[in-house]
Amino acid sequence: MNRSSPYLTHLNGRPATADDLAALAFAGHAHFTAAQVRDGRLRGLDLHLERLRSASAELFGRALPEEVVRSRLRAALRGGPADLSLTVTVYSPAGEFTAADAGLALLVRTGPPSSGPAGPLALAAVGHERFLPHVKHVGEAAKTHLLRRAVADGFDDAAFLDRAGRFSEATIWNLAFWDGEAVVWPRADVLSGTTLGIVRRRLERLGTAQRTVDVTPADLPALAGAAVMNSWTPGVPVHRIGATGLPAAPRFLELLHRAYEAEPLTAP
Repeated sequence: MNRSSPYLTHLNGRPATADDLAALAFAGHAHFTAAQVRDGRLRGLDLHLERLRSASAELFGRALPEEVVRSRLRAALRGGPADLSLTVTVYSPAGEFTAADAGLALLVRTGPPSSGPAGPLALAAVGHERFLPHVKHVGEAAKTHLLRRAVADGFDDAAFLDRAGRFSEATIWNLAFWDGEAVVWPRADVLSGTTLGIVRRRLERLGTAQRTVDVTPADLPALAGAAVMNSWTPGVPVHRIGATGLPAAPRFLELLHRAYEAEPLTAP
């Protein structure tokens, strides 16, 4: 195998075969984390490890030891390009629709690096609440369906409203808003992304004001900017949500990126 290629799939620390992967063709009971690797290292490694641990405890009642996860990450990154996209998935070989205990398997996939779209984006506002929103789990057909429907309606993506009419998150993004002085995080049940965790703790160290409040469509006209973030990027500008335009906020975007870049890169 030529490891100059960014593409690799490892299962439990070794190259995966077609037979290994066949069982995953119909597997929706699993969880994962995604990261950008730069110079063989990644930001927020502690957040990724904790995400995998807590999600495994939630879905399977057990978790792989941290050193096992680290060693399998090292095996996947060894000899590959310095910059990559990385996805780590944990699942049970017993499959779905069973309570059988077959232990846990860990799948690592790598691909070309990404920094996400440049934006600005227009987001449709749609009612949707994710199952187990605090877990980054797979098999979420609703997110792709709502993304496709938003694009068909002339938007770039979709932002979700919970049953109380509050913004929560977007399809594969966390939402962030700007009031001109403080970063505003929507208060709702969401997946707290690793990039969000990095940005929040670095903004705190920078002394930037942050607040978590209910944000509804009626609140949008009073805001000074909006952005989305995920494992690709700490900030893509959003210029419209639904029918409401949002002003460009270069200071806000620069602040999000500066906070993220202050986080050191760490080797597994």
